[in-house]
Amino acid sequence: MQITIKRFDKFQTQITDVRYKNVDTQKYGNSKWHKKWLARFIFGFIFGSVSTVFSAIPALGAERISISSPLGEFTIPVSSLETYAKTGKVDDELGYYARFVKPEELGKLREILNSRVDLTPVIISQFLYSSIGETSLQFLGGLIQTESRLNGFYALRSSLILASTEKEGLNVLNVLKRFPSPTIRVSTAQAFTVFSVFTQLLEKTQKVTMLISEQSKTEVAGQELMKASPNVDLAKPGEVKWQKQTFNFIDDKRNRTVITDLYLPEINSPAPVIVISHGVGDNRRTFAYLGEHLASHGFAVVALEHPASNTQQLQNLIQGAAREVVETSEFIDRPLDVSFVLDEITRLNQSSSPNQSNFPLEKRLNLEQIGILGHSFGGYTAFALGGAEFNFKQLQQECRADNSNLSLANVSLLLQCLALELPQKDKYNLQDKRIRAVFAMNPAISGIFGEAGVSKIQVPVMIFGGTDDAVTPALVEQICPFTWLKVNDKYLAQIRGGTHVYDNSGFASGAVPVPSVIASPNPELARRYVKIMSLAFAKTYIAQESQYQSFLNASYAETISEPSLPIKLVRSLTNAQLSEKLKFSCPGTNTSK
Repeated sequence: MQITIKRFDKFQTQITDVRYKNVDTQKYGNSKWHKKWLARFIFGFIFGSVSTVFSAIPALGAERISISSPLGEFTIPVSSLETYAKTGKVDDELGYYARFVKPEELGKLREILNSRVDLTPVIISQFLYSSIGETSLQFLGGLIQTESRLNGFYALRSSLILASTEKEGLNVLNVLKRFPSPTIRVSTAQAFTVFSVFTQLLEKTQKVTMLISEQSKTEVAGQELMKASPNVDLAKPGEVKWQKQTFNFIDDKRNRTVITDLYLPEINSPAPVIVISHGVGDNRRTFAYLGEHLASHGFAVVALEHPASNTQQLQNLIQGAAREVVETSEFIDRPLDVSFVLDEITRLNQSSSPNQSNFPLEKRLNLEQIGILGHSFGGYTAFALGGAEFNFKQLQQECRADNSNLSLANVSLLLQCLALELPQKDKYNLQDKRIRAVFAMNPAISGIFGEAGVSKIQVPVMIFGGTDDAVTPALVEQICPFTWLKVNDKYLAQIRGGTHVYDNSGFASGAVPVPSVIASPNPELARRYVKIMSLAFAKTYIAQESQYQSFLNASYAETISEPSLPIKLVRSLTNAQLSEKLKFSCPGTNTSK
């Protein structure tokens, strides 16, 4: 049996989460711990929670994996893992550890070892050399170290790229075989920190989900239960006919072309306008189904494409024509894209252009009624245009090197932290006062705005998201920002079991496969909820049709909610409630008040 044990006279590790301020400290050397319970916890962690790291970027190993613990240093041969992965047989070496974990945890390990990622060496290489990729590797390299205990940054990058060239494709075992060090060492202190962060975030998300359910019941009790009329189904297409036209708007000042699809309803009066801003790696067609739906109900929908954070940018990265997944300038250019396009359609709306004779816009748009809908990075775009302000001091705190473990729990911070590369002026004026309402889906905003920035918004807001969002976690990116809003007209719509992606087929326009961790478990139902909530919100606050206000309450949400993927809608939730019920203070909350 290949086991090396080095006894420790004293082992005391404190896990103090610098971001989640109310997290309990765990002292693993506490004499009250029963030794057997400690052993089960350690090895349960090794085979259970480390799978999170495997799943994120599958790499751990070489000829052997060495893990230090309060009981000693344990070495697992890679050959034992390979035998188990291929045959399901647990040999003596692996069996020593397997006795400490549940059969289902061991089965999960085999599933991870055999999992394959269908990405080419070029895609892997280009991503790992981008700023976001290097930040991810730097963090993981602190957890997964070489034999000489150096950061595994370069070893991980080379092994991932080389493993992706194998005939079997990129999987854990191939990465293990390509890792350029006989031994890989797992930093137990950092591993426990990561495990603690994930566990606490999961537990608090579950608790806040229950809190929202309780709040929903309270709000329902104060409302008359709305009976869904058979003649009123907001998910169905409207009766309005519409046309679609694509424009290439060229901004000479920024040397930037903003391709825009305009869905124009055929109605007798000027149509209210909704702008749609897509997320990273997507494009103007990502929410075509929603653009068509809203147009059929009388809205002019402006679905634009942000050049340096769209599908083409992702393809350029893959092809070596771009270095970054997202250019840092996009934090400024995205809001400016929307304002520029609004300027252009305003010009076309004022007089019929000869170049647009087949699609005249003259006086067909109501430019006094404009709202924006944004998803993910588009949610950031929508908040910026709605009046949220940068909070660089807060962002620096979130992106500190000693706080980097949180980038694994909140993937969107990898994106938000890029904004620190911007010139840090006292104030960026990105608000467009023509925007009268904001509908933000799974926004990435907590770090870059914080409470101080989000509270500046003075227009109606709906934050729409899901409890199982692995990219913009529900608690910190959806629920906390909701508590920071000061406007009276604010809504939080939450899908229990909802993820980051609503339409799996349209993710990144097929440029990369949909990771299971972000894929919607029921895309059709998720899209139905998006259609209903966005239409009710737009009718109420953009078209100013007050009768639709009755659809924006907890009782109506109950009538459309399906047990397989329930949805809740609340209008009130405070940071004080989170603090009292969850013992949790939102990162980014202004504590100087």
